[in-house]
Amino acid sequence: MPPKNDDDWSDSDDDDLSDIETNVQLGLSDGPIETSEDLRDARVSRLGGHAVFLSSPPPPATSAQCKTCGEPMSLLAQVWCPLEESPNDRALYVWGCGRGACQKKDGSVRAWRQLRYNTKYAEKLAKKAERQKAKEESERKTAEEAARRSLPKANPFSMKSTAASNPFDLGSQVFGNTPTPTEPNDASSPSEEAVSDEEDVEEPHEDADLAARLASTTLDDSKWTETPAYGALYLSTTAEYLPPAKKVKVPKGAEVDEDDEGTGKGKDGGWALEGYENSIEVDHAFERFTKRVGYEGGQCIRYELGGTPLPFASDAVFDKLFPAPIGPPLPVTKPDFMVVPVQKRTYTPASIPACPHCGGPRAFECQLMPNLINVLRASTKTGEGKKKLSDEERRQQVMKELKGEGAEGRVGMEWGTCMVFSCQKDCSDEAARGCWREELVLVQWDD
Repeated sequence: MPPKNDDDWSDSDDDDLSDIETNVQLGLSDGPIETSEDLRDARVSRLGGHAVFLSSPPPPATSAQCKTCGEPMSLLAQVWCPLEESPNDRALYVWGCGRGACQKKDGSVRAWRQLRYNTKYAEKLAKKAERQKAKEESERKTAEEAARRSLPKANPFSMKSTAASNPFDLGSQVFGNTPTPTEPNDASSPSEEAVSDEEDVEEPHEDADLAARLASTTLDDSKWTETPAYGALYLSTTAEYLPPAKKVKVPKGAEVDEDDEGTGKGKDGGWALEGYENSIEVDHAFERFTKRVGYEGGQCIRYELGGTPLPFASDAVFDKLFPAPIGPPLPVTKPDFMVVPVQKRTYTPASIPACPHCGGPRAFECQLMPNLINVLRASTKTGEGKKKLSDEERRQQVMKELKGEGAEGRVGMEWGTCMVFSCQKDCSDEAARGCWREELVLVQWDD
């Protein structure tokens, strides 16, 4: 049968293609958290509610204060996100201020990372490393023995013996003092410990005592209970799937960006953005954002540690993360007219400030999506987690509205997306066996 001609294409060819899985995990709302055990378990990722911390005493409540108004903020999301090869339990917290006067100002959305050293999981990692080392040593010895057996036998009377390690050591060759090859010992075969990795089948950080320890860490008599809160909702995750791109006929010699949808599976792992300077009226970044999010409209969080953020609009944050490449100057005279190729923007993490604690680079970890605002607002309307106002607070709120201070009286977030960048080294305080550190948040506001 002759090979299929790629130029012969019709719409029916798409029927045989399945969706493409990306490296992004989507966080979805999964109903209210009703049990006290889950509300107290730091391993239960959530939207809204009150934060649950990995150690006691809890961090200072000032961590959740808005840098604009100084008032306590509400928890937007808490994500249980330990790293597989790290001995630390790990959680990420994001707070946001809903006051109208604080919108579009720095410090109204803040993110913190907490680590706690997990002794039992650290022991498992150490054993796993020992088994891996023993396995590699065994494979090395086996390879050396196989290579030795493949060599021709050495002639003790030959001056060009292949077994000679030193070409000037003639005495050992002539008198047959070449070291006797050692036979493979038991170390060349994998040990029982190296053969079995069943102990590592268990999910990471599933310490049997962890739930009990975290559940005993209550926030009673803590200032954290006084902070405003939305209703607590379960946060479930699912992989992101995108429909395959339709095959389009292109002229021979033309270049096609095969990673146009940003699946993260391109050769450079980047998310190329083309043609943003071609139109003033159309915000192509926003168009791409809505198209990508439209495949799963219920997403509240996009999580991809070390991945590429999805920009909401062509603003200053976009220009910082996806800088325009420097191209040749445009000709100004008609005889010098030339065709200028379309500019391509690529995600540049080097523009992100380094970690102030260890000096290492920061990496994109996750971003909050617009649907989260709707989900949290809905949880508040049901009465879950809504802070009760005193008569005096209610009177002051009415007076502000009557005086025309609507911006201060309004409650509601207006961002398009909040991108969180965390320390790539996941640095910690070894002496304290944990840490509580603020990470970088870049916000693209909804104009």
